[in-house]
Amino acid sequence: MLKKGILSYSTPLLFAVLIFTSDFLETSLFKFGDLNFAFWFILSTFCFGAGWFMVKSFGYQSAGKMIFAISIGIAIVSVFFVLLFHEYFNASNPTVENIFLFALRNFFLGAMGFFGLAIRELWSMHSTMLMQSEKIKLIEDTIKDSKKESELIIREAQVQASKIINDAETSAKNIFLRKERVEKELRDFIQIEKELIKKYEATK
Repeated sequence: MLKKGILSYSTPLLFAVLIFTSDFLETSLFKFGDLNFAFWFILSTFCFGAGWFMVKSFGYQSAGKMIFAISIGIAIVSVFFVLLFHEYFNASNPTVENIFLFALRNFFLGAMGFFGLAIRELWSMHSTMLMQSEKIKLIEDTIKDSKKESELIIREAQVQASKIINDAETSAKNIFLRKERVEKELRDFIQIEKELIKKYEATK
């Protein structure tokens, strides 16, 4: 947990160092001639990456506040260093314009951090939207399958109900026919008994 915290806070520290490094681009320490643009590009890329990773470590709002605070803080420190060591920064007679240019390069790299932050958040939102779309599609497919399954169950229940009703009607008809047959046989039996009684009485 502590290792993860150190790694998380190392990114803002690296971001601050990268912004402050831009103050030395025009000195003999980082004199690249035609490669000066390449070094600016590398710094911008690293600041972009720092903003990207800060969102992952601290969240969108906290990372945005952190990038803004670092940009402002480093700009103030840069102005202080330029005024204090103006000979080293090739500003023997520092003016408001020179100081503004030093602060402007700090804000530019800070903006690259914001750009990385925004791209990371957009990417995350896009991935979340894709996942939500897949979930919605899966739910819709599940609902469709459930509807089909419920329709099949209802049809099967209707078939079973029709079969039960038909069996019940057939059983009722059979019972009614047996009742009629028994009643007929009983009437015939009574009629035969009456005739036998009459014959018996007639022979007496």
